[in-house]
Amino acid sequence: MGDVLAGFHAAWEFESDSVLIRFERGIRTPKLFQALGERRIPLEAIAGVTLTPGKRGTVVLHAVPRAGADPLMEAAAGQLKEGGDPYRLVLPADRETLAEYYADELRAALTEDAEPPERYLVPPPEAPLHFKAYDGKASFDGRAVSFRWFWTGASSAKWKAGDQSFPVTGLSGVEWRSPEVFEGHLRLLRREPATAQPAQADQDPAAVVFGLGYGPVHESLPFAASVLAAVRASGPTPVTAVPRRDPADIADRIRHLGELHQAGLVTDEEFTTKKAELLAEL
Repeated sequence: MGDVLAGFHAAWEFESDSVLIRFERGIRTPKLFQALGERRIPLEAIAGVTLTPGKRGTVVLHAVPRAGADPLMEAAAGQLKEGGDPYRLVLPADRETLAEYYADELRAALTEDAEPPERYLVPPPEAPLHFKAYDGKASFDGRAVSFRWFWTGASSAKWKAGDQSFPVTGLSGVEWRSPEVFEGHLRLLRREPATAQPAQADQDPAAVVFGLGYGPVHESLPFAASVLAAVRASGPTPVTAVPRRDPADIADRIRHLGELHQAGLVTDEEFTTKKAELLAEL
């Protein structure tokens, strides 16, 4: 191929073995796209291609990523909004015929391998990376993740534990919860913790919590993806169970969630979704 298809916020260049996505820079371009700059997606990292009608006279070309091929999408775990999905190219409706042509070309070039690959096929964002959370600053140099606590936001449990540094060789994964929903956080999952990790991120020295203006998606998600890729590259990672909360703690959280909902700070959908998540932890 080798042709370029330009849409809103991005242009896709079709090559024989990959799609090079170049994101625009501008005030209307999602910040995550600007942070990513450009990404080369090998065809073996794509599971399928769809072309569907979009909003307000547009069509959407979507390259569906293969499970386990991209650390960014694995860290996101389905939490990205449609407008923030880097695998979606939005085009004017009058380019539908051209988009259908490229969709067919892509489909013809894909292999039918649904199994997760043994390694990530899409390069992660490069370290060093850092961002400010509500209760501390998170830094990653490619070998270890460091948390430096802020006295204005960190819990007494984190102050007591002191600033933290976690080599990737001691981690089994990363848990990212979008800052755009209730209880957003970044938690490092340890291979063999000396004690069980606290269920609440604000009490866990291996986690930082987000908040309004803290840990935004375009900073915390690339960070999580980079750490996840380094953990996977460091060797086999055993499954680490996410700690379960006791019933009294869950009841308190649901009560607090209800207060936020009544005050109009949480939407009906967010309230229903988060309540179901909390009940599922019983």
